[in-house]
Amino acid sequence: MAKQIGLGKGLDALLSASKAVPLLEGKKKNKMANMDVELLDQGMQNIALDKIKISKYQPRKNFDENELADLAGSIRHNGVIQPIIVRRSKQGFELIAGERRLRACKMANIKKIPAIVRELDDKDALAVALIENIQRKDLNVVEEADGYRRLIDEFKLTHEELATATGRSRSHITNILRLLNLDPDVLALLLAGHMSMGHARALLSLPSNLQMSLAKDIINGNLTTSEVERRVARLLHGNTIRKVKARAIPPDILQLETKIAKKLGMTVNIKPGRKGNGKITITYDSEAKLKNLLKLI
Repeated sequence: MAKQIGLGKGLDALLSASKAVPLLEGKKKNKMANMDVELLDQGMQNIALDKIKISKYQPRKNFDENELADLAGSIRHNGVIQPIIVRRSKQGFELIAGERRLRACKMANIKKIPAIVRELDDKDALAVALIENIQRKDLNVVEEADGYRRLIDEFKLTHEELATATGRSRSHITNILRLLNLDPDVLALLLAGHMSMGHARALLSLPSNLQMSLAKDIINGNLTTSEVERRVARLLHGNTIRKVKARAIPPDILQLETKIAKKLGMTVNIKPGRKGNGKITITYDSEAKLKNLLKLI
């Protein structure tokens, strides 16, 4: 397997506040500055909210309205404690990190927000947006998994490099990435918070059609993770109830498993043997998916 390469600038450099650059070299040269931007201490600037657009690289998809309302109330009384991160765009600025703070300021009817402006290209903007959110533990587990996948795809990072960059264990990253093998409808339920990561991991051993069926039972019956594991064992082994043991598979194999599953749109399991051999199992849930698979072969 080819050696993976990391980020050219280094994640520490990208996340360092010392990367902030002053926007205003002189107010007379920047007509927009007089109305929409004012310089603060330590390289920060107050920027009008209507001049900031949300970046396509933002990893968060779901926002709890009650939590935003609480944050908006705090901002009304205490102000914004931590600045957001933006970069310049043709229309003004593009948000890199701090979407919750930006949304809460809009909710609180605040007109300007403290920000640090950085000079970032598209790839660096993606890295900062993902890692900042992951480190702050603001992401849903599906958003976190998708963030890891994007960092792997865009920057060719290994699981070990991701663990170093994000402060997570390599096993945590590997387990999170496996969730992307779930049936898309089940993944949507996990993203919406209708089930836990424990529930989702238990469903991974099942084919897609059975995953969704049991997922509905989890939601309707409020099943515990242990109850789900027992049901999975019954479905896999008939009436013989036994604990389903986690597969001890190397991280690079699981990473390959995730990539194949993403490309095929099906559940994929790779079982490596002891002598370099192994078995790949591809589970399809419709005749159409089988035909698509045959075309690819």
